[in-house]
Amino acid sequence: MELRHLRYLVAVADELHFTRAAKRLGMEQPPLSQQIRLLEAEIGTPLFHRDARAVRLTDAGRVFSDDARAILAHVQRAIDHARRVARGDLGRIGVGMINSAPFHPFVPRVLREYGQQHPDVALSLDENSTPVLAAAVLADQLDIAFVRPLLGDEPGLVTEALFDEDVLIALPQAHRLAAEPALALDQLKGEPFVLFSRPVGAGLYDDILAACRRAGFSPRIGQEASQVTSIVNLVAAGLGVSLVPASMQQIHSDGVAYRTILGDAPKARMSLVYRRGDESATVRNMVALARRVAGVMGL
Repeated sequence: MELRHLRYLVAVADELHFTRAAKRLGMEQPPLSQQIRLLEAEIGTPLFHRDARAVRLTDAGRVFSDDARAILAHVQRAIDHARRVARGDLGRIGVGMINSAPFHPFVPRVLREYGQQHPDVALSLDENSTPVLAAAVLADQLDIAFVRPLLGDEPGLVTEALFDEDVLIALPQAHRLAAEPALALDQLKGEPFVLFSRPVGAGLYDDILAACRRAGFSPRIGQEASQVTSIVNLVAAGLGVSLVPASMQQIHSDGVAYRTILGDAPKARMSLVYRRGDESATVRNMVALARRVAGVMGL
């Protein structure tokens, strides 16, 4: 028995007329009648009463046609589900992001639009440092992550740069330099710095140190923190100065003053990482949306 036999049966059960059912199915009436007789022979009982005036379902035919409809509906649902998964409209996606990502309007916009475009995709979020997120993606614990540049290339990952963000100087509000509207990096020479450790965000860390060296000094790191938000809190506590992505201004702290950098300044790059060779449509859709939003926002 094949699915087409169930479709033949349902058509005849609906029409109660072999010629009309054959026309609906796009076939001739004699082959349809033959297929129904073969189906009855396989089941072992008549499914239709036939006489010169009408075609009627037998009791067995009514039960079998109801079950056939349910089977065909279930098959169609399975087909629809498979097609939706293939399009990335159904399923799940695990998204990671660094601690500072939600403060830039880009990431919340991507997540919001993704949810609007794919409401039946279950989206889970994990916030952590770049190396932890990259390892989670590689281990198939997350599907994709918004991160800063990695310490080095990872063969199993694709790293796609999205945009470069300005970096600002963060000062304690009472610092003597806070009165200046903008500062050159060399004005920070001798100041204690609050930074994240290099493994947490190697790309930005290296860019900050390189910019300071070009300004004629190596920063004296007095405190380290695991997240940029913690850095802002330590600056507010008066433990040093720092260089942070401009989006961190969204952290409204009475104890911190943000100043633009005059001249040569580092940039904070936002990137996407996902597994190399990942054919998931949910990931493909997220990558395409991130590219489009970055273009629309002019980043």
